[in-house]
Amino acid sequence: MLWFDNQAEEAMNFYISVFKNSKVLSVARYGDAGPGPKGSVMTASFELEGQKFTALNAGPMFKFTEAISFVIPCKTQEEVDYYWSKLTSGGGEESMCGWLKDKFGLSWQVVPDALIELLQVKDPKKSQRVMQAMMKMRKIDIKTLQEAHDQK
Repeated sequence: MLWFDNQAEEAMNFYISVFKNSKVLSVARYGDAGPGPKGSVMTASFELEGQKFTALNAGPMFKFTEAISFVIPCKTQEEVDYYWSKLTSGGGEESMCGWLKDKFGLSWQVVPDALIELLQVKDPKKSQRVMQAMMKMRKIDIKTLQEAHDQK
């Protein structure tokens, strides 16, 4: 459940546009009983890459924090670049180490599989160089990680 002030439908449509394997499941609107304006979206349910979400328009009482984030595993640099570009567009914010906030304030981690693989190598010197390289990045760059790993 994702709590929005009044942007649930906008957020759902944005996420559906970013993730190729996605679909709208349902939209429920407020009726005469409220508490929202009659006809406005109460909840919007959708699916992204097989994961179901429900967005709720419930007012400004609660905001997203970095304590919760969604991870997007990526096989290629092109995937990393795509998700990074899409999710930071329209007012999103870059952070460090593959983290970002989208224009709604929701935190995401765009993580190439290569990062996990290079951090788990048995040679601690190599994995430490990869970690040091990653700590300097905003968007993760696979080539730079590989170069840090391969450094003699």
